[in-house]
Amino acid sequence: MKRYEALASEIATSIQTGVLRPGDRLPSVRQASASRGVSPSTVFQAYYLLEAKGLVRARERSGYYVAPGVRQFPPEPDMASRPPDEAVALNVSELVFEVLQSTMARDVVPLGSAFPSPLLYPLARLGKVMAACVQKLDPWATVDDLTPGNAGLRRQIALRYLADGLHVHTDEIVITNGALEALNLCLETVTRPGDAVLVESPTFYAALQALERLGLDAIEVPTHPREGIELAALEHALARHQPKACWLMTNFQNPLGSLMPDSKKKALVELLTRHQVPLIEDDVYGELYFGDKRPMPAKAFDTEGLVMHCSSFSKCLAPGYRIGWAAPGRFAGRVARQKLITNLATSAPAQVTLAAYLEKGGYDKHLRKLRHTLQAQQAQFAQALGHHFPPGTRATRPAGGYFLWIELPDQVSALEIHRQALSLGISVAPGPIFSAKQGFANCLRLNYGHVWDERTERAVATLGQLVRTQSNR
Repeated sequence: MKRYEALASEIATSIQTGVLRPGDRLPSVRQASASRGVSPSTVFQAYYLLEAKGLVRARERSGYYVAPGVRQFPPEPDMASRPPDEAVALNVSELVFEVLQSTMARDVVPLGSAFPSPLLYPLARLGKVMAACVQKLDPWATVDDLTPGNAGLRRQIALRYLADGLHVHTDEIVITNGALEALNLCLETVTRPGDAVLVESPTFYAALQALERLGLDAIEVPTHPREGIELAALEHALARHQPKACWLMTNFQNPLGSLMPDSKKKALVELLTRHQVPLIEDDVYGELYFGDKRPMPAKAFDTEGLVMHCSSFSKCLAPGYRIGWAAPGRFAGRVARQKLITNLATSAPAQVTLAAYLEKGGYDKHLRKLRHTLQAQQAQFAQALGHHFPPGTRATRPAGGYFLWIELPDQVSALEIHRQALSLGISVAPGPIFSAKQGFANCLRLNYGHVWDERTERAVATLGQLVRTQSNR
């Protein structure tokens, strides 16, 4: 993002959150230039961009003012969840399947989808790379690329860790069929049926499904919508329940979008290390940050190999290729054996394609464009929520990823909204699928990773009307 774009984005956020209100005067170009340490030209470009977006208006010989009628974001949720402090045997899969099936039709507006638009990715270029790679594919690759995976791809992944300041040896990396397989392999490696596993509240529904499949109990821990899991509550749960693992997202958690500060990640790893509880870290959204620097994973603070870091290229580069990986520290050998006995290997053509693409360069350029698009779409979605949804609605404003967590007025049923919206060709993800006990009855997760157009705005307006109707009963 260029300097003027970053400045414009910051001012736009101040307008949309109500810090700057309609009619307020923006700092003069000279003042903004001095206080921000940028050139007057940069300030002019930022103000021109804001004017083009309809957020500010210029008054001759007077300056720039916030335009009247600007849509504002709804307020953020500011309270941590309060799940029951007990082990829960899981039975969530049927509800999850019901909801997921609703996101698969092309004629449905996919606000409930777990995936951003496939049109955001360089699939044509990847296809050309694959065509070239497959033609030259060594027949022995079908043997060489068995578990733990293609050596070239593992090296490229290790280089990306190194660029972020993490030293992860290629021998630690196990290539998998997407991050979900990596997470499941890690979970299977460190647990047995009947064990307890700590998760966030709310948490990613696939984590609950994985626990259910393996006969594990979930311990839901209070989680803040901005900063993630509460460490005091986590420490209490560790002492009381003696779990065998902890499954968390520290960067742009699904569904909340929360981002744990580095100091908290460090304290988290230290706490789990004292209790010798492995952390299964789901970091599939870490590359989708809106700031200047990729947020560190908890893996960066691991000194004893207890953090089992999992990620993939599905959300940031190559949806459908199903290439993920685990960097499971001291458990690498056990995870590799688990992979071997589960399905032997991951697609050799997909692995060599991504290895070649990463080696050629261009990945970071693609990521910058993708992040800029997602950040702009988040602002458009949030403004529409502020305009169409009733008072009492709260919405998160994540610093990355592509999900908004919406708290609706207490009397609104998210499941009822889901079913009504689906009958109108709109999918949403209702809060109960993110909870072991199907809590968060008045919450929705919305996906802003699809293009903002008239169809999408009409869908958000329709959702707002459904919510208003329920909240007025």
